[in-house]
Amino acid sequence: MDGKLTYKDAGVDTKEGERAVKLMKEHVKKTFDGGVLTGLGGFGSLYMPDLAGISAPVLVAGTDGVGTKLMIAFMMDKHDTVGQDCVAMCVNDVICQGAKPLFFIDYIATGRVDADKIAAIVGGVADGCVLGECALVGGETAEMPGLYKADEYDLAGFCVGLVDRDRIIDGKNVKEGDVIIGIKSNGLHSNGFSLVRKVLFDKAGLTASDKPDGLGGLSLGEILLTPTRIYTKQVRTILGRTQPKALIHITGGGFYENIPRVMPAGLGARIRKETWVRPKIFDLIQSLGDIDEKEMFSTFNMGIALMAIVDKSAATPVIELLAAEGEAAAVIGEVSLGAGVTVW
Repeated sequence: MDGKLTYKDAGVDTKEGERAVKLMKEHVKKTFDGGVLTGLGGFGSLYMPDLAGISAPVLVAGTDGVGTKLMIAFMMDKHDTVGQDCVAMCVNDVICQGAKPLFFIDYIATGRVDADKIAAIVGGVADGCVLGECALVGGETAEMPGLYKADEYDLAGFCVGLVDRDRIIDGKNVKEGDVIIGIKSNGLHSNGFSLVRKVLFDKAGLTASDKPDGLGGLSLGEILLTPTRIYTKQVRTILGRTQPKALIHITGGGFYENIPRVMPAGLGARIRKETWVRPKIFDLIQSLGDIDEKEMFSTFNMGIALMAIVDKSAATPVIELLAAEGEAAAVIGEVSLGAGVTVW
């Protein structure tokens, strides 16, 4: 190599990084609210929360990534939806404490910055922030040749929310006889994709472009890349009617790990699986992988990604309010004596 070495010679193209920032600015701007005091480009992001009506403000933070679902995006060369997954995995956790999401920050690490691809990813993040009702106040794109492949990336982020201390939802008042309302998912969301890929691609020999029967004519890639639902609006509706005793986001670990996280000692849950219709993708994975039913409920959301535990008397009004907004919610179980979860 002739001449003096540059950063670009080492694989880092700062000019392409600058172009990526210019492309993403329009996406980011649509998420801003009155609390955002800075645009992109500062060393830190400034946000002034509205504390009106809050006597004891408590910050709630959550962080997560998209996981190996990103590998489906690589297969499909489609990158405009995984950003919503990243936001959803953080926002859905924060709202389970009763918090209003305030802002989100993303982190993208890649082997080579492709400005158009980065802008597509951030566009998906911005879409998620709009749905999650939070501002995308900043982020970081790290170009790390040698650590990541040139055409691959990882994506993570974190969300900060705000709740009045007296309105924190923590499960401490859950009691026997309380009912569990289930709110549907739209598929796999962002969990269990290592098993999904093992079953569909390694064992069954399918490809992302295949269109198995029962999936509405969509390809596997399209089904698998369906972005995770964000439940900010639904939780706000519930809070408008009653203070739920617990909210549960069903992610990795499925029913058997996530439900016990909000249960006081000595209490568990009985879930009736016939009370909702699971998306067909779960049946396909279970059949092709010869997977035990309990393993499925230990890994996936199985069609229910958010649960609210409420007093029995509050269940019908909450479900009716959700139905008025087009949300198919139902009582799917109840709190029972004895630790653990039973799905029957």
